[in-house]
Amino acid sequence: MSRYLISFNDGAMDHIADGDWDDVATSSQAVFREAVDAGVWVYGAGLERQRASVVDTDGAVTDGPYPETKEVIGGFAVIEVDTREEALAWAAKLAAGCRCAQEVRVLMADAEQEALYSPRPAR
Repeated sequence: MSRYLISFNDGAMDHIADGDWDDVATSSQAVFREAVDAGVWVYGAGLERQRASVVDTDGAVTDGPYPETKEVIGGFAVIEVDTREEALAWAAKLAAGCRCAQEVRVLMADAEQEALYSPRPAR
């Protein structure tokens, strides 16, 4: 199985009218519950709108994002599924629930890190 990052950019939900936020929360939370029930959910969260801090290799901290960065992550989910097609299907559900496009990327596997993950319930 592989883990996938499904994310959307900060501002991707700016088109949602103030009166629609409860419906968006309900529909997106239904997808989260479905993913938990299916045993594919690892973690996810929205990110508060703010400038990120960038910590350099020497420990120096500067306000980010870097000037050439036009977009930052606004929210994400990490799921664990057998195929990219499954990840894309979950991203489609999240896109519909959140009412915004989702980016899908596979997370690189690292055996040592995998050993540190807490055991996951079987699907």
